[in-house]
Amino acid sequence: MTAQPDTFLSLQGKVALITGSGKKRGIGAGIATTLAHHGASVVINYVSSSTASSAAAVAEGISATGRKVLVMQADISRPEEAQRLVTETVTAFGKIDILVNNAGTGFPGPVLSATPESMATTFGVNVFGPLYLVQAAIAHMPPHSRVINIGSVASKLGVSGSPIYLASKAATDALTLAMAGELGRGHGGITINTISPGPVDTDGVPPAVAEMIHKTMVPMTRVEERVGTVEDVADAVLLLCSEKSRWISGQVISVSGGIVGG
Repeated sequence: MTAQPDTFLSLQGKVALITGSGKKRGIGAGIATTLAHHGASVVINYVSSSTASSAAAVAEGISATGRKVLVMQADISRPEEAQRLVTETVTAFGKIDILVNNAGTGFPGPVLSATPESMATTFGVNVFGPLYLVQAAIAHMPPHSRVINIGSVASKLGVSGSPIYLASKAATDALTLAMAGELGRGHGGITINTISPGPVDTDGVPPAVAEMIHKTMVPMTRVEERVGTVEDVADAVLLLCSEKSRWISGQVISVSGGIVGG
């Protein structure tokens, strides 16, 4: 039975490509599921073969509601792979209305210990990947489409432990602002924004990191004393995907329960 979307936030007829959306309890999967629930056809993207079965399960849950879904393995840090992801999406659905750049990676440790390889990988996925995808997708995005980057509230807090990751997210924040005019006035009112989550409970958070988050960041929240949920982030993305957000662009929006500074 096809789920009936909320008319106020309906994405009926829209096509959404969400990178890094293959992990069942990940932010990307939550975004894909939420957008599909509100009417969008979705593309699930993952990179590692170890995530293939999880990505299939995410897709199965979406298709069970009657929505169209495509699953694709692609490494978006490689321009040819980003192009292939876009090409196959357009072949399947004809267009891309919503591009959510959610895929991300990082290597914990002090900056003086960072290797050229870890720095290249982090910036390749977190910064260059979204750029490759926008370049490849823009010709297939109708007027008033949406680009949403997933950042991190920590990029403005100077949290120790992952300086290269934080630098890459800060770079994405800058690109969101810099590209707003080019995508908006230059391409039919396409908007681009960054959603910056605070700490979120997902499978991708190692236990040691989760413990550190509970000690240092949860006390900084103001709405409630807890970490965020995947649904908290996905609902914020949904709002930016809706027609009601048409006059919002170039913004970095903290979805952190009120952590100040992010």
